[in-house]
Amino acid sequence: MGKHMVLRLKAQGFRVAVYNRSPEKVKQMEENGVSGAYSLKELVQKLDAPRVVWLMVPQGPTVDEMLDGIVPFLSQGDVVVDGGNSYYKDSVRRAAQLKAKGLHYLDVGTSGGLGGERHGYCFMAGGEPKAYAAVEPVLKVLAAPGGYGLFGPSGAGHFVKMVHNGIEYALLQSYGEGFELLKNAPEFKIDLHKTAHVWNRGSVIRSWLLELAEDALQKDGRLERIGDSVGGGSTGEWTVQTGIEQKTPTPMISTALNARYRTRQAESFAGKMVAALRNEFGGHDVVQTDAAAGVAVPANGSKAKKVKK
Repeated sequence: MGKHMVLRLKAQGFRVAVYNRSPEKVKQMEENGVSGAYSLKELVQKLDAPRVVWLMVPQGPTVDEMLDGIVPFLSQGDVVVDGGNSYYKDSVRRAAQLKAKGLHYLDVGTSGGLGGERHGYCFMAGGEPKAYAAVEPVLKVLAAPGGYGLFGPSGAGHFVKMVHNGIEYALLQSYGEGFELLKNAPEFKIDLHKTAHVWNRGSVIRSWLLELAEDALQKDGRLERIGDSVGGGSTGEWTVQTGIEQKTPTPMISTALNARYRTRQAESFAGKMVAALRNEFGGHDVVQTDAAAGVAVPANGSKAKKVKK
């Protein structure tokens, strides 16, 4: 997403310098007319003080590594922006560490995906008003109209983005389950792409996510080329954990997070346990598996089927 943000800034007349740990990616940006740097020191040297350094890297240790690498080259009054999905408590800690060195730190939750270059992004910022004012001209150019704001002190931006992502989990799961119901109705043979197309025209559940569903189903009407393992997880976990800490119920988000975990299992031991217990107390049918051959054999003697290993 950082690449597309840089290209949007360049198109609006901003002078931008870029650095990436992969030199090939820096060269690609230079081919697009962007000033490239091949070390963090070189990057800082290409920027006029007071500088704004925007990080777009994965949350966690990578952010701290980048800060450890670049902070020694920065000057008092420079602003560092973390535009990734960092845990808000980490952002509070990092802001305090940089403040002790005379530097400003903004946590800016970024939404909009790859389409943000064309449609504009949504930014949720946390930090000192002075630092926000220095970065606001950039936010205004990058964002969709009205799609940015300062939500409070350090950590507030990533807190709002965390909750945003938790809501996203539940929305995605709802769309997924709904379309699965449509797909599993053989008596009607519902056209899933047509359904998404119609729902996007005036229905109460129309959304950008549903527009993306329409695009995906146009390419592959039954999603036969798409695997069912769903990645991600950190922001959903943080949202649920924060709900526990606050004693604020988040049942929909919790369910969506658990459903995502389930997609990563080749088979469910919990499912096996439930099947075994039903067989024990009620004599209900179970599927007996020949683990060596990878074949599931129904206990009632019907046809065997292959199972995921």
